Amino acid sequence: MTVANEDGPQYGETWVYESIVGALPGASLSGTAAVALQVAIFQVSLFVLAWVYDLWSVVPAGTAAIGVAAVGSVLMLRFSAATRRLDLPPTYSRFLFASGVEVVLGVLAFVALVTHLFVFAPRTGEPTLLTVLFGPEPPVVVVYLMLLVLWDLCYRIGTSWWAAVVAAWRSYRYTFDAETGAALRRTDATNVAFGLTQVVLLPFLTGEPVLFAAVAGHVVAVTGVSTVALLTVGTE
Repeated sequence: MTVANEDGPQYGETWVYESIVGALPGASLSGTAAVALQVAIFQVSLFVLAWVYDLWSVVPAGTAAIGVAAVGSVLMLRFSAATRRLDLPPTYSRFLFASGVEVVLGVLAFVALVTHLFVFAPRTGEPTLLTVLFGPEPPVVVVYLMLLVLWDLCYRIGTSWWAAVVAAWRSYRYTFDAETGAALRRTDATNVAFGLTQVVLLPFLTGEPVLFAAVAGHVVAVTGVSTVALLTVGTE
């Protein structure tokens, strides 16, 4: 097991999220600082808007979504840092970081979510999640913050999915020395942990069977694929 790049990760060796943080002009934020800033901005905005529009009933669900996204950020950074410390096949690293597929999956998840919220759900004749949370005339700025948080969450979910799929392919395709194999099992376990944290969202979706099934199915699938990848890591 060797350090792949002692000068720090280069673009093409990072998630898109990491590249954006690293490219901010005049900013030099550690991963911990970036996540802390993210949580602070979202959570303070949530409290301010809840106070302005008297929407305190939204705070528990909003805090849960922000918390899951933050946990996803932390685990994603740990996953990527641990992976870059290993001497791995270039193809695996390129698929994982440089392909940008995690963004595509995040966009697909977000578009599906927006379509459900604004097109499918209103046609069912039942009170929609937006109506339940924000009333019949949701404030524009509140919906904006909600969509921003949901995009952040969908991007983390897309990243988790891609990491699971590539890990399964990696375990099928390659074998590693014992130390590297053990390290890869730990990174796969990190992805399992993020999948399981999303269970905290389910109590807020009991009135939305489609969203409940989608999130529950995602949790089962991503943890299942990551677990298979973990258990099938081949070692010499």
